[in-house]
Amino acid sequence: QVQLVESGGGLVQTGGSLRLSCAGSGRTFSSYAMAWFRQAPGRERAFVAYISARGIITDYADIVKGRFTISRDNAKNTVYLQMNSLKPEDTAVYYCAADYGSTAATMRSMTRVPEFWGQGTQVTVSS
Repeated sequence: QVQLVESGGGLVQTGGSLRLSCAGSGRTFSSYAMAWFRQAPGRERAFVAYISARGIITDYADIVKGRFTISRDNAKNTVYLQMNSLKPEDTAVYYCAADYGSTAATMRSMTRVPEFWGQGTQVTVSS
């Protein structure tokens, strides 16, 4: 069992930056692949970024590539999403997710729904 708690969301102006954190519980956190998803009002939840269990492999949605960076610190059971050059279209609730054995491809396509989810954190980018 993994419990996830996101933090770091808020209101920021266009071009600004935010760093989201996702704190996980459990001694097996480092065994799980992690990802960030987001859901804007009236839209489906969408893949944002992926990081493998040991942090070696990362993957990004095309619309955030070059602006967002995912990282993890397994000693702290935490995954981060550094978001730079934010745009109004980045406004959404951001969720972190954990799944044992998922690859970047399965997370990106959501062919397998991640097993564990956080409660979400709101990010609002003003124009």
